[in-house]
Amino acid sequence: MIDLNEQELELTYPCEWSYKIFILKQFDAKKIAIDVLKQREHTLRQSKVSSKGKFVSYNISLIIISHDDRKNLYNMFGEHINVKMVM
Repeated sequence: MIDLNEQELELTYPCEWSYKIFILKQFDAKKIAIDVLKQREHTLRQSKVSSKGKFVSYNISLIIISHDDRKNLYNMFGEHINVKMVM
């Protein structure tokens, strides 16, 4: 079996990348995306609603320019007060 934690992701930048965020349904995903991405062009699409309807997931796609850009955005989404999880 391949341990993906030991493999370095090889990407050619710039490229399109997607993040999936999980939030409580009462929060505004558009506002969260703007808080993190500011004026960067992106697409936001609702993905799924949890079985009890408490959480909603969204896909956020945009062009990333470097490895650091990709990691920084991941961290910024993860640190946002209304984001429960980011993938």
